[in-house]
Amino acid sequence: MASGANTESLGAVSVSDEVIAACVREALAATDGVHDFFGGFSGALSQNILGKEPRSKGIRISREDEGLAVDVQVIVEYGVKIPEIAWNLQRNIKNEIEGMTDADVKSVNIAVQGVRRRQEGAS
Repeated sequence: MASGANTESLGAVSVSDEVIAACVREALAATDGVHDFFGGFSGALSQNILGKEPRSKGIRISREDEGLAVDVQVIVEYGVKIPEIAWNLQRNIKNEIEGMTDADVKSVNIAVQGVRRRQEGAS
């Protein structure tokens, strides 16, 4: 019997966009200065038609030959340095997706859609 790596193919593994979006939501929650993600018109329309809020509002995933392209619309907290938050988000999202799925992330595009003050008593 020859030694070496087993090259027998057992099938394909695919990761759904909802799993990728869950990774993005985790990275958003873990990044200081992010208030929320932004649903926009399509999110509000989905909520009205389906009667529930879409779980991946403000997140768009595109699969390309070179890897994943992720677009995220966020609302940041008032007083933060927006470029710093955007860089942190890009890094955190890329690391979270690649760490959980082994997918290659080609780009992470952050669009800041608004600024909100933190609610009194919120942590």
